[in-house]
Amino acid sequence: MIAIPSRHRSLTLLAAIVLAQVLLLAVQIKSDRQVRLIRVWSVTMVSPLQRVGAWTIGHIHAGWSNYVDLRHTRRENQDLRSEVERLRRRNGELEGRAAEADRLADLFGFRQAHAEVPMLAARVIGVSADSLSRTIYINRGRGHGVRKNMGVITPDGAVGKVLEVYPSTAQVLLLSDKESGVGSLLATTRTQGTVDGTGEPLLVMNYVRTDEQVSIGEQVLTSGLDRIFPKDLPIGTVAEAKPGNPFKAIRIKPAAHLDRLEEVFVLLTLQELDPKKELPQPVAAAPAKTAAPPQ
Repeated sequence: MIAIPSRHRSLTLLAAIVLAQVLLLAVQIKSDRQVRLIRVWSVTMVSPLQRVGAWTIGHIHAGWSNYVDLRHTRRENQDLRSEVERLRRRNGELEGRAAEADRLADLFGFRQAHAEVPMLAARVIGVSADSLSRTIYINRGRGHGVRKNMGVITPDGAVGKVLEVYPSTAQVLLLSDKESGVGSLLATTRTQGTVDGTGEPLLVMNYVRTDEQVSIGEQVLTSGLDRIFPKDLPIGTVAEAKPGNPFKAIRIKPAAHLDRLEEVFVLLTLQELDPKKELPQPVAAAPAKTAAPPQ
């Protein structure tokens, strides 16, 4: 027990007696609402603590609820992101299949329109690893009747020539290669020259005199004199023509998309194709057997 100095004992005893009297009165006295005064005092003293406790507990509960909701929201966001990514991949696959279907329909229509011309459908299976070389590899070779120097085309125009032949594959030298060259002529004036590769997207047409009239956008065709391509196949269009001495400097944009080849035709003979021939509309049930190049 705490020792109380003798001089303060009387005051302490008096304070204890007064406090006891007050508490007894508070227990006995009732307010105007018939509630004992001690209860009023107790409620008055406890209410602030209750409010503080209720406020604290309310905020803790709200914070926890927000945390749980945030976790759920994050999980839902992750699920939504995964679903969006899956749908994007699926959409990309469908777009790729649609583009392939369009290409194969064009190939089938082209083959139908020139059914009398011996040609072999082939799929591009590789490209040259040499940055200075513009060559591709196709899934047709000696066993399929492919020979060196055969012309390779697409429905858009000339692509190149067979450079090397293997039992089941072949290497094709594209028109854009620096070692490539093809006999050519201007569609309007029938002026002859040669179209050579530059290693770049545009080709060049050589040996056209500077006094010849050459228009931008004019079509350039094969001449057939190189014994690689038949006559009048599209090579490209004139992109630039400048005077020179003694020949013009002419740059050609290729008709075929040499940078994104996927399917091609190998010409088995030099029989001419009619480039103006109207392509038939593909039949829905037929392309599955003929249009797609063999796997």
